[in-house]
Amino acid sequence: MLTRVMYVTVYVTDQDRALRFYTEQLGLEKRIDHPGPEGRFLTVGAPGHPFEIILWPHAAAAGQPVGREEATAPGPIILESDDLRKDFEIWRERGVVFDTAEPQDYAFGIRVEAADPDGNRISLRQQNRVDAADG
Repeated sequence: MLTRVMYVTVYVTDQDRALRFYTEQLGLEKRIDHPGPEGRFLTVGAPGHPFEIILWPHAAAAGQPVGREEATAPGPIILESDDLRKDFEIWRERGVVFDTAEPQDYAFGIRVEAADPDGNRISLRQQNRVDAADG
């Protein structure tokens, strides 16, 4: 029986550049950085959470959607914030480029889309809070 998701891989053309983006701009932390025979095994994750993203070297555009689906397909990474509007301002000051000028309200909360330096889409979300009195 499966017990957890350990890693998800995001293909990048420059691991050092991707590491700077995910740590210095988005605020994830570096977890593993190990040279190996198949290549450098480099991971990042959200502080306090066990899930990790592998930043794996690959040819340009490897992780990018093609054609019309790009506008509607979710990114390979969906990150949750407990205060997306506040985090959005911090990320924008750090140079993160977003698809829209401000986060957008939607049925389940707030969302905004960004891209890493290789064009991998990142969906940033804040879910609506459900109060005990509501349900």
